[in-house]
Amino acid sequence: MSTMALVEGPNGVVAAWETDGQVYFAGSKPGTTSFANPEAAPGAGRERKHPALALSSQGEMILVWTEGTGWERGGALAWQVFDKGCKPTGDKGRVDNGIPVWGLPTVVVIDGDFTIIH
Repeated sequence: MSTMALVEGPNGVVAAWETDGQVYFAGSKPGTTSFANPEAAPGAGRERKHPALALSSQGEMILVWTEGTGWERGGALAWQVFDKGCKPTGDKGRVDNGIPVWGLPTVVVIDGDFTIIH
């Protein structure tokens, strides 16, 4: 079991979801229901689930997800920031044991900066 995420910004809606242990995301075109081709979260990972998204006022996006979580089992917290063109930036990370049992990540924008809550 996993979760999904939706976020709306000036360039449309971005959706994120998990399929077969990988987290994917895709953006829509404003005013349409057409989505771009899905992109996987970058890097090697295993058992990725539970994506969360946020968009900054500068047009950056952060994708946050879990790795290795399961029934009665916590896991790692991972994230990647993307620039306005949806290209990965150097701002990424992973925290082993960052997600407690039954926990989920979320991310918000506070004063223009991304804040991950786990």
